[in-house]
Amino acid sequence: MISGWEWVVIIIAVGALILWGPKKIPELARAIGEARGEFERASREAMKPERKEEKEELSSGDVLIETARKLGISTEGKTKDQISREIVEKVTAAKETSA
Repeated sequence: MISGWEWVVIIIAVGALILWGPKKIPELARAIGEARGEFERASREAMKPERKEEKEELSSGDVLIETARKLGISTEGKTKDQISREIVEKVTAAKETSA
């Protein structure tokens, strides 16, 4: 036999069919599902630890070392001044050969 809660569900389902029609209900369910998925993604993003240094600015030394590596210059055991001089020399030599 149908109990009290089952009648409530049946009445809500029939009311939804009458109010919105059979074509609109799947669209409403899809919209609810998408909203729930977006909420869960936002919750996961909020729980992730923030990467402060990666997304923000790199320090001048990091940029210098990264530039030297891209140009094929070894940075081990060198000061920032030595690295920057080698970068300038390599770039000016490349400009002279290409001109």
